[in-house]
Amino acid sequence: MVASALVSCSNAGGYPGTGQYPAPEVDFFQTAATTVAVEKKYPGMIEGSANVDIKAQVSGYLEAIFVKEGDYVTKGQALFKIKGDVFNEQVNNSQAALRTALANQANAKLEVEKIKPLVEGNVVSKLQLETAKGNYEATTAQVAQAKASLGTATINADFSVIKSPVSGYIGRIPNRIGNLVTPSDAIPLTTLSDINTVFVYFSMSEAEYLSFMKDKQAMNGNTVNLIMADGSVYEHKGKLEIASGNIDRATGSIALKAVFSNPDKLLRSGGSGRVILNKTHPAVVTIPMASVRDIQNKYFVFVLADSNKVSMRALEIADRSGEKYLVSSGVQSGEKVALTSIESLVDGMPVVPKMIAIDSLGK
Repeated sequence: MVASALVSCSNAGGYPGTGQYPAPEVDFFQTAATTVAVEKKYPGMIEGSANVDIKAQVSGYLEAIFVKEGDYVTKGQALFKIKGDVFNEQVNNSQAALRTALANQANAKLEVEKIKPLVEGNVVSKLQLETAKGNYEATTAQVAQAKASLGTATINADFSVIKSPVSGYIGRIPNRIGNLVTPSDAIPLTTLSDINTVFVYFSMSEAEYLSFMKDKQAMNGNTVNLIMADGSVYEHKGKLEIASGNIDRATGSIALKAVFSNPDKLLRSGGSGRVILNKTHPAVVTIPMASVRDIQNKYFVFVLADSNKVSMRALEIADRSGEKYLVSSGVQSGEKVALTSIESLVDGMPVVPKMIAIDSLGK
């Protein structure tokens, strides 16, 4: 309809090139189908494969800090020590309670063994034996309870030394020796990041995601590159994965992540970069943007037809690469497309074509 309106308006006054107006000279180039690699860049945030908040599991005063900010630590390495006198005394108290319970159990067992022959000789009643057995079972339960209390006290004493759950780099340490720390503290003692492998999280629109899922074969096997914050390309390639199973209703985008090996520890948690997705379009016609006319969000070109007249064609754009559109329909390989004077051209208008080499159009 847009093209028809343009033709109607221009025909009302006659085409230039008829009567007293000579046909304009217009540059044309011949289209060709080629294989085009397209890069898509998405800003992303870098996170370690494990980002762990280190918190106290018991309350107490911080007695020692064994690491410094930025240190690399291994799994199981001691990081902090909470003053443990109270916990050690709880262990001692629990050990004493266990010894008492074991002694009571032994006495109760002896009482049962003593009464058994007396009952068999009808010296004492069976009721006394049943009572002795009940006392023995009660002392056995007390032993189990004392062992559990000792286990709890030992665990709390062990918690006074805070160890690294994973290998990684130490973040900021806001507390100092002498500070009271508790399990309910909002701010952790530090944050530990395992960056042997890093995740770069980024988002793409729903339309881009659907296109990506349909064209997985053209995405070079889910292999991606990363541009670091200084503009250089990271030497190791990454693998693309889906980070979220749902599309965010508020933004209309879906989260993805690129997984990169980080043997030199160059990438750090909290950093930023740009993920590069490479897509290959085989045998696709490319059109310079300068030759495309945008009318009400629709794209048109002028193709040289019979008698050196131009024919206005609607395009379907598959993608873009640099200053060129990748065309999915509207123009075939080998057709001649106008490059200049496109704003003054109308459908059916005679022109004087001048062919130029497609190599001169640049990338």
